[in-house]
Amino acid sequence: MPTNGPHAAYLAEGPRVGIRHFRYEDADEFTARARESRDLHQPWLFPPDTAPAYAAYTRARLESPDTEPLLVCERGAGGAIAGYININNIVRGGFLSGTLGYGAFAHAAGRGLMGEGLGLVLGHAFGPLGLHRLEANIQPLNEASIRLVRRAGFRLEGYSPAFLFVDGAWRDHERWAVTTAGRSLPGN
Repeated sequence: MPTNGPHAAYLAEGPRVGIRHFRYEDADEFTARARESRDLHQPWLFPPDTAPAYAAYTRARLESPDTEPLLVCERGAGGAIAGYININNIVRGGFLSGTLGYGAFAHAAGRGLMGEGLGLVLGHAFGPLGLHRLEANIQPLNEASIRLVRRAGFRLEGYSPAFLFVDGAWRDHERWAVTTAGRSLPGN
């Protein structure tokens, strides 16, 4: 099975990227990329940019049964981290749903790597994880994020005023979602 560095098997891989779980050993690269990407990320998101913040962020996700923390890594670049896509708030039972949180790093932005990675995450979520629905809540002015989910087949479901507390204020968000219904999954 392909790996990204020692002991890191990809959960799925495409032509240019693979997805794998977060690791504590990724702190140096992840935080450096987060610092390099501040202008790209803000005011939309604030990924951890120090080792202690990364450790806390990663621990919370790895220890939570309702989160699937994934890194998008460039296969042809020695496994360099291109971005991350977390499936949060996973609910089982009759709902079988999760909420996405994600971000590309500046060196990977605009290269299609996150689109390929999101496709792999959808296959992982709707395949091995057994989910039926994924939702992404996006601030209306975050055009790059909206383009990403739209290209992946998400549909606009609604508008949520003052939905999430981001950058010191309650921000409005659009709700975008995709379900397994009518989707062709990898291998089908």
